[in-house]
Amino acid sequence: MSAMPERQLHLNAFLMNVGHHEASWRLPESNPHAEVDIEHFRELARIAERGLLDSLFLADRLILGNDPGQCPTGRLDPTLVLAAVAGVTSHIGLIATASTGYEQPYNLARRFASLDHISAGRAAWNIVTTAGDSAARNFGLDQMPSHRDRYLRAMEFVEVVTKLWDSWAADAVIADKERGIHADSDRIRKINHVGPYFKVRGPLNVPRCPQGYPVLVQAGSSEDGREFAARFAEVVFTVQQALPDARAFYRDVKQRALEFGRSPDEVLVLPGIAPVIGDTEVEAQELAAELDRLIVPEYAKRQLAIRLKISPDDLDLDGPLPSNLRTEDEIEGGKGRYTVMVEMARREQLTVREMISRIGGGRGHRTVAGTPVQIADTIEHWFTEGAADGFNVMPAVLPSGLSAFVDKVVPILQERKLFRSEYTGSTLRDHYGLRQPANYFDAVMS
Repeated sequence: MSAMPERQLHLNAFLMNVGHHEASWRLPESNPHAEVDIEHFRELARIAERGLLDSLFLADRLILGNDPGQCPTGRLDPTLVLAAVAGVTSHIGLIATASTGYEQPYNLARRFASLDHISAGRAAWNIVTTAGDSAARNFGLDQMPSHRDRYLRAMEFVEVVTKLWDSWAADAVIADKERGIHADSDRIRKINHVGPYFKVRGPLNVPRCPQGYPVLVQAGSSEDGREFAARFAEVVFTVQQALPDARAFYRDVKQRALEFGRSPDEVLVLPGIAPVIGDTEVEAQELAAELDRLIVPEYAKRQLAIRLKISPDDLDLDGPLPSNLRTEDEIEGGKGRYTVMVEMARREQLTVREMISRIGGGRGHRTVAGTPVQIADTIEHWFTEGAADGFNVMPAVLPSGLSAFVDKVVPILQERKLFRSEYTGSTLRDHYGLRQPANYFDAVMS
């Protein structure tokens, strides 16, 4: 038996109700109430853990979002879903999205510390800044803050949250019944943070997390997003369509991390991939075509117009994108994804109808329809060519697409010695090969 290579793939299951394809809910086998059915998520978690995946990943939005008349749009709070999932799993990581724009650091720090304790060290926080005026209006604002201001707030937010997680030393709880001493009060400290956005005294009312603190995840490809990722993120979720672009992003983020005094190995880059899997290539293409046939074109056109910040009247289903679209610098929300989608349409000379089909399955992420071997080949190629440390797997249909990936693609990756054959640790940091963070206050006082 050949020796296992040091570098191994990391694979997350990115869950989106009944699948990432916008028409997946219309398939006969889909559960139209999956977004509020906790047993649905528990089933997905069991499937993903059977496949030895690193984690489950749940996105979130602070608005209703899409037209509820056209597709399911409800969302349960991801931290609550994952707390329920923790009880039926024992190894798989649990990544929940939460916003720095409309949360408060103390409540968020407490919620994620609680999830890390509940799961025995499997929690992660996907840090988002939340773009869009619609979300702002749900929190008493007329419009969203600027892109730059959102990231400045996010940087201070993360600083406060990590200080709160550090406010308990790992050995603070003594639990000495004989002497009647539960904790060493000197090892539990106020943070006394005062900054432009937040004033927080602390300490947190939850003891130090099993992982030190939950893994920090970030999704953003703009200039500010890359700087933020390089400074704080341990896992970066990115949207990439073409291998050269993915390689350039990978190198850029790793180099920026180095400039912040971090090891590039401490920042894992995981693009999204939306696979449609068939036993034959024809079968995979037929499933992809069936999903595309279920897209309602006029509704999809309205959604695309929202993403492009234009009127639906400016889009001709059988014509190209308008030539006078805004540049990335003129966009205040979702800069990186906007650029990826527009560049894809221009590069491949897609009509609006063709673009709707392409983004309907992955919202700008790379979509691949093929056999298990073809999916594995794509994953291996990007991994070995320096474009990714792994992938966020985004099945077009759930649960069947996740089962197909786990039962048919994962074994191929294991045979190629690219993916684990068993869990060798119990925490998410173990799965990712990330160290436990040092306690900020211990370092200051040493």
